Amino acid sequence: MSDKKRSILAVLGILGIVALLLGAILTLLSGTSGPSSFFSFKERVGVVTIDGAITDPEPIVSQLVEFKKDKAIRAIILRVNSPGGGVGPSQEIYREVRKTAADKTVVASMGSVAASGGYYVACAANKIVANPGTLTGSIGVLMEFVQVEELLRKLGVGLEVLKSGEFKDIGSPHRKLSERDKELLTLLVTDIEKQFVEAVAQGRNLPIEKVREIADGRILSGSQSKELGLVDQLGNFQDAVELAKQMSGVEGEVTLVYPKKARAKFWDLIFRDASEALYRSFRGLLDMRLEYRWEGLPS
Repeated sequence: MSDKKRSILAVLGILGIVALLLGAILTLLSGTSGPSSFFSFKERVGVVTIDGAITDPEPIVSQLVEFKKDKAIRAIILRVNSPGGGVGPSQEIYREVRKTAADKTVVASMGSVAASGGYYVACAANKIVANPGTLTGSIGVLMEFVQVEELLRKLGVGLEVLKSGEFKDIGSPHRKLSERDKELLTLLVTDIEKQFVEAVAQGRNLPIEKVREIADGRILSGSQSKELGLVDQLGNFQDAVELAKQMSGVEGEVTLVYPKKARAKFWDLIFRDASEALYRSFRGLLDMRLEYRWEGLPS
């Protein structure tokens, strides 16, 4: 083989290796940071979105942990557009936001609504930015029971219950709450509300007495919340980004990094997700619900 042919093959081989390396880099970037980060040398800000009712904390908590560990992520925006949700899920997210904010700047950006549990998780951030007309606040607890005793009686359906203690079937849809039931549940609601007030006081560095004054479930606008110290700044999502940049010492433009979306299979979407949603909807009609949720919006 001539020297000329060897040189051509060598060049082609080098180009092939370079192409493979570039492909590998592209694959790595697309799998971890989303399309907005391709070949970007800008500083990165992670965005974690909470949209709708707060029911399953795992995806949000996992995203926070991933961004906290990623040294390339300089700050995190917690975009909240939620009327709240379950007490347990809200508390799990709140705790992870607090832990994340201790190591890395976290700025909460409120959308159209961030009420009750939506505000609960936001107040764990280092700073909160809300639109003047954002619906927020609603600090309080909601407990609901569905009562079908009269309906069953009209249908001629009866139910016998054997229980080990007086309150074992408390909240059952098959009987009305007794006065002793209501007293016991009121104590429970009061304790859960106390936890909410303490979380807001801790997250916002406010006196508990000041928070307790407005912890009656009232809904507030973003501007009202700022006057009360529940919000730091009025502005939109981009204002939250600018604040995060300032707090984390980032200059110039940044690349917003969104969590990688899991790819759902077609048949899973059609059968599994639909059937689970239907099951939860019907079961939810009869379940007791203890929530940090504003009733003005459906859960």
